[in-house]
Amino acid sequence: MADHEDRHYQGGEAHDPLVDETEDAREERSGAARLFDIRRVIGGLFVAYGLIVGLMGLFDSSAEIDKAQGVRINLWAGAVMLVFGLLMLLWQRLSPTEAPESGEES
Repeated sequence: MADHEDRHYQGGEAHDPLVDETEDAREERSGAARLFDIRRVIGGLFVAYGLIVGLMGLFDSSAEIDKAQGVRINLWAGAVMLVFGLLMLLWQRLSPTEAPESGEES
C-alpha cells in the first residue's frame, strides 16, 4: 500500500516522485561536471594570458625587440597562447563531458 501512496497516476501511467528527484540530481551532477571541466579552466587561463602577453607585444619598445633579435616574441607568444586557449574552449564546447554514473550498481 505504501508504494501506491507514493505514486501519482497521470494519464494511466504511474508517476513516482523519486524518479523526478533522481533525474534532477543527475542534471545537477552533469552541470557541475561541465563547470569544472579542466578544458574550460586551461582554455580560460590561456586566453587571459594570451591577451595580456599579446597586448604587451603590441607595445614593445625597440630595445625589447632588439633583445629578441628583431622578433616581436611577446606578440607571437600571446597569439599562440590565445589560439591554444580558444581551441581548448572550442573542444570543450563541441564535446561536453557527462557526469560519471555513481557506483550504486553491483
